[in-house]
Amino acid sequence: MGRVTERRRVVRIRNGGAGVRPDTLVAEEPLEIRLNGKPLAITMRTPGDDFALAVGFLVSEGVLAAASDVQAVTYCEGATEDGSNTYNVVNVQLAAGIPVPDITLERNVYTTSSCGLCGKASLDAVRTATRFPGIAADPVRVPVEVLCAMPDRLREAQKVFDRTGGLHAAGLFTAQGELLDLREDVGRHNAVDKIVGRACQAGRLPLAGAVLLVSGRASFELVQKAVMAGIPVLAAVSAPSSLAVDLALESGMTLVGFLRGPDMNIYAGEERITL
Repeated sequence: MGRVTERRRVVRIRNGGAGVRPDTLVAEEPLEIRLNGKPLAITMRTPGDDFALAVGFLVSEGVLAAASDVQAVTYCEGATEDGSNTYNVVNVQLAAGIPVPDITLERNVYTTSSCGLCGKASLDAVRTATRFPGIAADPVRVPVEVLCAMPDRLREAQKVFDRTGGLHAAGLFTAQGELLDLREDVGRHNAVDKIVGRACQAGRLPLAGAVLLVSGRASFELVQKAVMAGIPVLAAVSAPSSLAVDLALESGMTLVGFLRGPDMNIYAGEERITL
């Protein structure tokens, strides 16, 4: 099983002086996700919560919507030529009656790309695929002071970041500011998939009334994942992309960027943020 952190030798220079010391780095390994035994996608991730990552990924692709859609999630044995288990290949076996999507090269390009298909095609694909289209009607309201306190709550809970400084985080909050779950990963999209996957496994989808906070920027892909999980409010400490804003507006989601201290920009759904 891969470790979350690893130690490496580093030459450290401070104030003109050099010294050799060990440094703690975040681990990064590939994870191949298989669906009913067939390869679907590969992502670079921090080992840990691999089953949740695979399930969350399939939720964002519109394949899964509930824990009952899954028969089993397992590591694949014999993943190498010598038959050893690398714990870097996960197979998701769908429950009986759950349709298997057409796994093609075009689909793999779409699922592994950081931005998906471009423009209108992306917006249409998400709107058509989501099992939880009720985001626009979600009545949740978040007091601005509660939202402003969330980045500090997220940072305080990042245990691995404290040791490495090299991880993204995603946090799931209530509208009252309670931290429900937090996951860390080298990829911010993986951190979100782990959050969504754990919620799916626990039977908590859709995540109505919830706030998702991410430690980096808000890309189209992250808004897509939030929409697919039924999350009405997405906040980021950095900037959103133009297509992310388009999808938030299209879906009726509240999208907040540059959430830092008492300041923020609200790009969509400002009615949910109460002053």
